[in-house]
Amino acid sequence: MRECSFCHENIPEGTGTMYVKKDGTVYFFCSSKCEKNMINLKRVPRKVKWVKK
Repeated sequence: MRECSFCHENIPEGTGTMYVKKDGTVYFFCSSKCEKNMINLKRVPRKVKWVKK
């Protein structure tokens, strides 16, 4: 089981997406919603209401 880099939910095996930055940092996302919020919109998870604390 992996953990979403944005919302910290558990990601079942075989699902989700992996995003690798040019510097080698790897992010795992459970949904496109989390990916868009972190990568495209550059939001901070602690300031988004729907993310578990």
